[in-house]
Amino acid sequence: MPLIWCKLHAEGGFVAQFDLKQLAVDAYLFAYPLVMMDYTKRQMTNVPDAHTTLLRAPLNQFAHARDYPVADSKDVVRFNFDTLYSFAWLDVRAEPVVLSVPDGRGRYYLTPMLDMWTDIFAVPGTRTTQGEARDFLVTGPGWSGEVPDGLDVIAAPTPFVWVMGRTQANGVADFDNVHRVQDEYGIVPLSAWGSDYTPPTEVTTDPSVDDVTPPLEQVNALSGVDFFTLAAELLSANPPHPNDYPILHRMRALGIRPGQPFVAASLGSEEAAAIDAAPRAALADLARMMATASAGIVRNGWNWAQEFGTYGTSYRLRALVAMAGLGANLPEDAIYPNAFVDADGEAFDGSHNYVLHFEADGMPGAHAFWSLTMYDADGFQVPNPLDRFVLRDRDPLTVNPDGSLDIYIQHMSPGADKESNWLPAPQGAFSPMLRLYSPTAATLAGGFVPPAIRKR
Repeated sequence: MPLIWCKLHAEGGFVAQFDLKQLAVDAYLFAYPLVMMDYTKRQMTNVPDAHTTLLRAPLNQFAHARDYPVADSKDVVRFNFDTLYSFAWLDVRAEPVVLSVPDGRGRYYLTPMLDMWTDIFAVPGTRTTQGEARDFLVTGPGWSGEVPDGLDVIAAPTPFVWVMGRTQANGVADFDNVHRVQDEYGIVPLSAWGSDYTPPTEVTTDPSVDDVTPPLEQVNALSGVDFFTLAAELLSANPPHPNDYPILHRMRALGIRPGQPFVAASLGSEEAAAIDAAPRAALADLARMMATASAGIVRNGWNWAQEFGTYGTSYRLRALVAMAGLGANLPEDAIYPNAFVDADGEAFDGSHNYVLHFEADGMPGAHAFWSLTMYDADGFQVPNPLDRFVLRDRDPLTVNPDGSLDIYIQHMSPGADKESNWLPAPQGAFSPMLRLYSPTAATLAGGFVPPAIRKR
């Protein structure tokens, strides 16, 4: 195994060593979210307008999801049925833009803003700005200029920003109300602020962009040389964070420096071998983390994390989230316990009937709301006779006389008297997910742990 040795020549010095192959894996994990965001941005903005393709719009325009996906849709993995999305990619290279968020009128919403490293740096919405209508001037790195009256400045760490708006939706009957809120989201270039601005339509698209293959598949298929060539290019345009110097200094041993192109031909044989092996090794590591639920909190067969949204130097966790759930919220805004085994430690299977029992004093603690959503083994909603993919705390659930709550998780109906609390499951493997929006301080401190799901 190739090693690089560093010797201090002073008396009493030491010898340090590191593994070149491991360094290449570490560098890959560090850059993986940046590359994933770039592929996602290119695909989601390579459209002529904001209406042709679901949740895709040209730069500096909102694309709104106006309803839930149909039962057999596979456009979005682990789609949530609690909110309707409003996505936008901001480009603040040429000038800042004004991002306007609506008056929620008592309806919960949030607009997390991600830099190109997937860190959330602002979240206008119910929790942070009290759900009031506000106008924010989003500026790029190094911008200085006059700020018009009435605008609050949000300084973006990178020149591109992903805004992932979510507006509470209480089922299909509530959609008209949600749409009125969505229509009040807005993006206007600073130079057009105060004018009667209309976003451009029939925007030119790039035929070289693969608009069909999911970004995850495209990124995971890149060779080591192609991956690091693009990563070096993106590093030049997207400033790394101030605490990234240690990994940036280490990456010099692989010929990777911010602001400079990666030249694979200049590598020695050992460096080249490490670069070639990095994607396979790093992706296998991330797959193991997902399969074993080795990241985050593991209790009662549930797995969740409370370190999402901002990652510091936890590059492995950041890469895992970019692979498994790109755009995860801050824990203060939402946590997502995912059930992976039942009370007996066995994987879920539709041949069994299950029950999730909440004691009266053990309900999920959330200031906004909570829900339980059913997904198949691949993370998609499960077609069923009720066309029901989720149970929410604001649904007409039947509560037991003692105030406790039973949710029945099974393939066949539990009977007419229990059907209000039935979350239909597929015949084969499945994975339920809890969502707690705006969890309470007690929840975040460990005061709520989801109970084990038991066979009936």
